[in-house]
Order: sequence, then structure tokens, then C-alpha cells
Amino acid sequence: MNISVVGLGYVGAVCSACFANEGHNVIGVDIEKSKVDLINQGKSPIVEKDLDKLIEKNVKEGRLKATTNLKDAIKNTEITFIAVGTPSKDNGSIDLTYIKEAAKQIGEVLKEKNGFHTVVMRSTVLPGTGEEVVIPIIEEFSNKKLNIDFGYASNPEFLRESTAIYDFYHPPKTVIGASNNKTADILENLYSFIDTNEAPLFKVKIKEAEMVKYADNSWHATKVTFANEIGMICSKLEIDSHKVMDIFCADRKLNISTYYLRPGFAFGGSCLPKDVKAITHKVKELDENTPLLNSLMQSNEYQIKRVYKYFIKPLKKKKIGILGISFKADTDDLRESPVLELIEMLIGKGYFISIYDENVLKAKEEGAAKEYIETELHHINERLKKSINDVISHSDVILIGNNNEKFKGLEEKYKDKIFIDVAAIGDKMKGTNYIRIV
Repeated sequence: MNISVVGLGYVGAVCSACFANEGHNVIGVDIEKSKVDLINQGKSPIVEKDLDKLIEKNVKEGRLKATTNLKDAIKNTEITFIAVGTPSKDNGSIDLTYIKEAAKQIGEVLKEKNGFHTVVMRSTVLPGTGEEVVIPIIEEFSNKKLNIDFGYASNPEFLRESTAIYDFYHPPKTVIGASNNKTADILENLYSFIDTNEAPLFKVKIKEAEMVKYADNSWHATKVTFANEIGMICSKLEIDSHKVMDIFCADRKLNISTYYLRPGFAFGGSCLPKDVKAITHKVKELDENTPLLNSLMQSNEYQIKRVYKYFIKPLKKKKIGILGISFKADTDDLRESPVLELIEMLIGKGYFISIYDENVLKAKEEGAAKEYIETELHHINERLKKSINDVISHSDVILIGNNNEKFKGLEEKYKDKIFIDVAAIGDKMKGTNYIRIV
């Protein structure tokens, strides 16, 4: 392919050299003449392991060159990667000045160019940037239409400084958020040298691709902060934090895994709330401060209030059915159940509540929890129904509280009811009578 790369900073320089090394003809573009001159001399504009050798080789073999003339670069290529900077403003918001200018110039060139052109966002931009900012600018200045005259894709990079060349060839994943199948196929072909068994390829919507990078980096930041806060507690208690975290990281079933990383509702049960409260209270006794750990219960409580504020209250319907009140399916454990807390909030706000949970019913009839349910949870006991149909027939809105398989697909059977899914049991996000909260 003939490829142009706009922006010869860290990402742009690496991508230019690596694409050229795969046999493509690459033209790098930058407004800084010093970067352009260095590349044309076979030198790297940044310090990065093995990049200088890669640039020298591909410049010498005629597959890589650089220019300050964006117009010529785009005219002579079929695919353009945008790899310009997206710095922070003083208030923390993203500065799209360079992105907008690149989109404008690309549009102006495409106005004079025939043939389908592919524009790929490699810079990190917030969800919505492609569809709400970049594509409209290109259309405005080119007088051409998306998916007819040009395609657009978000293709986030996962390059680490000092290992960027290795990461380009061995990414954790390849993500393509394309405006149409043609554009997605062009990029999939471009990355055909990457082993999909090692790095799975995901074709998704543009906004999903844009969000992936922010999910990744927020998680990485969370991990660093979490480890540091555990280290601070260990230090105060004269415990070897590295031994603790070595053991923590050895657990690949729960700790370093996909477990607990599926968006849903607030956490509950006998362990998580109790232990988070205990360790953060201990931190106060140690006269230390762990802002991340301290925020966990606050965030968890907000999840409960959010369901009421944004999903139940606006419906203005007072009859609410609850399917599943234990903190997860296949248990009768009601300790710190977030659904239980939500029910108590709704009762206090004057809602009429009907409840079904087969495990809680069983515990009430024959389990050790019988007395507890009938005394401490009498307000729940008197609202328990013996079947799903009983709850649905008495309700206008049905809240799915845990991921019991019996609750899946009920919205298709009862189309006159509104279903709010806090357990993320459904595959879709929204339907005519279905809302998945996350």
C-alpha cells in the first residue's frame, strides 16, 4: 500500500518505520522540518530502541521518506494515518487543535483527489471525536461523503516507550473501529502480518475503538495506584509489600484475570464491603491516606443511587418488580446486597414492590435464614412472591437484580413491561422495553 502518516512524533515515527519495513511505501508528514530532515537522512527523530536502524534501512531501500508537504503526501497515497499530539488543556480537557487542523488539511486535499481514500485515527481521542469532529471537518472541506468517497477508522495504538518496535509487531490486540466494511477490510489486510492467535483482532464501532484506549490507560493507572496504596499500608505495618503483591499477582484465577471486570451493578456479599471498610478504617488508625481505596465504598453506593435517579424515577411508574435480590445468582446470601439497599430506597420513596428470588424463598422455607428473613427483613418477606409471573403481573417495571438464567429474555415475552437490567444478563444495551444500565 501507499501510506501517509501525519505527525512524526513518537507514534507516527514508529508506525512509519514499521509499515515501511513491511514493504509498504510510506510518506511521513510533519510541520517540523528538523524531524523531516532527520528521517530523510536515515536517522530517528526520537530515542527508541532499534528505531534508528529501521529508519536507516527503509530510507536506504526507498520505502520511507518524509516531507512537510501534506498535500503531496496525501495525493500520492491511498491511506492516511493521523498521529498528531492530543495534549491536555489547563482544565484537563483534551486539546484537539492538531487533530482539527489535520482533518481540515486532509479534507482540502481530498477535494482535489479522485478515488477512495482511507483516513485512520491513530492518535488517542475521546469517544465521539471521529463521528462528531473529524468526519464532519473532512466532509466540509472536501465536499465529499463518508463511505462513498472516503472511509474513516479509529485504530488505537498500544506502544510502550523503549519497547515500541516489539509492541508494534506483538501488540496485545488489534482494534479497528471502521465506518464501513471496506475500510475495516483494508486495515485488516494491512495488519495481516500480526498473528491473531497472539493478538486477537476486533472489528467494532468507531466509538468503541476510541473508548478502548481510555479503558486501558485508566486501568493501568488504577493498577499502579492500587499497588502503591497497598505498599503504603504494608510500610506502616512493617510488612514486605513486594512479597504481598507477588502473592497477589500469582493468583491468575481472580486477581490477574477477567473476573470482576464485567460492568454490572454494585458489589455486595459477605466479603467485599466488610473488608474494604475494615482496611480503610485501619488506614485512618495508621494516620495514612489511601484515596483510591477510600473511594471504593463511595463509588459503590453511587451505583445504587444512580439506578434510581437515572433509570427508575424518570419512568414515573410506581409498581416495581424485582427479580433476584441475593448479591449474585445461585446463592441466598443477602448480606450487603446492593439490590436490597435499592429496594429499601424505593420503599422509602413510596414505590410498590414485588420480589421474586427462588433461593431466598427456599431459605425462608427450610434454611437457616428463615428467622432472619421473617424478623430483620420482614419488609422484604411480606413482598416475596412465589413465582416470576406473580411479580410481573403486579408490576409495570421489572428490575433484573442478578444473573439467574431464568431472567434472561423475559422482555421478549412480556413486551408490555419495562425491564431494567442491573445484572448485565442481556447482550443488547437497549430495546423498546429493555434497558441495560451499563
